Amino acid sequence: MNAGIIGIGKYVPEKVVTNFDLEKIMDTSDEWIRTRTGIEERHFAADDENTSDLAVAAAKEAIANAGITPEEIGLILVATVTPDQTFPSVACMVQEQIGAVNAAAMDQAAACAGFMYSLVTAKQFVEANAYKYVLVIGVEKLTKIMDMEDRNTAVLFGDGASAAVIGAVSEGRGIVSFELGADGTGGKHLYLTQQDVIAMNGREVFKFAVRQMGESAVSVLEKAGLTKEDVDFLVPHQANIRIIESARERLALPEEKVSKTIHKYGNTSAASIGISLVDELEAGKIKDDDIIVLVGFGGGLTWGAIAMKWGK
Repeated sequence: MNAGIIGIGKYVPEKVVTNFDLEKIMDTSDEWIRTRTGIEERHFAADDENTSDLAVAAAKEAIANAGITPEEIGLILVATVTPDQTFPSVACMVQEQIGAVNAAAMDQAAACAGFMYSLVTAKQFVEANAYKYVLVIGVEKLTKIMDMEDRNTAVLFGDGASAAVIGAVSEGRGIVSFELGADGTGGKHLYLTQQDVIAMNGREVFKFAVRQMGESAVSVLEKAGLTKEDVDFLVPHQANIRIIESARERLALPEEKVSKTIHKYGNTSAASIGISLVDELEAGKIKDDDIIVLVGFGGGLTWGAIAMKWGK
């Protein structure tokens, strides 16, 4: 049995915050943000809109896209570092709100690499025949842990959610290889402070990301018995346009084979790869039997990559 994505969905809050909006409240500029990050705008959740609300909206879309019912889901995995509260988990809140009465539920915390960790976890359960369908959600309300006076981090992040239903797919399709990793010695470079705001050593995180994104992408291709030439599309974590470009160059891919959605959403952490997947599918850039590589990195430090053959 091969496990793969059989349904996918996303949700971003209505409120759009542009670089020009940020110019008014901090010492920054549209030109500075765009040239260094590739970000033009991002979505901020409303004060009364929490992480679980974003997650539920994306989950409902993914379930409808998969053509299944909530009752058929055996497990809900939510990748997030911004839960509504420590417990109950966001996954349990989602379970209640979508009516997935037969599902076990838990959150996983691997920061921006969380979606990859949860997809790989889901794959194990499906291929072991433990659950027929696993709902994976990557979701963040990063605005609640952003220091709006720190221009080095406040310009980077946005809120959003993506969801995928993992189930059995036809032979040859689905997740064919993966790599997950962590380096706890780098935890000091990206963390949540005692004041509950994001702190980041941008230079060190950038160096790590440029190296790890490329290495992980190449590694999962080798594990799958594939080459760079086999890749039809790359969906990297949307953290910085220069990091994305470095991964593209490492795989020697043309521009049109790489997802770049950072200009619209900023860095949505665990939600970003799924959001990009939805956008590229809707744009017709990913088709059945395409070989696609998903790759991300995050606080921890953590990383993950997946090679998959798209389709049910």
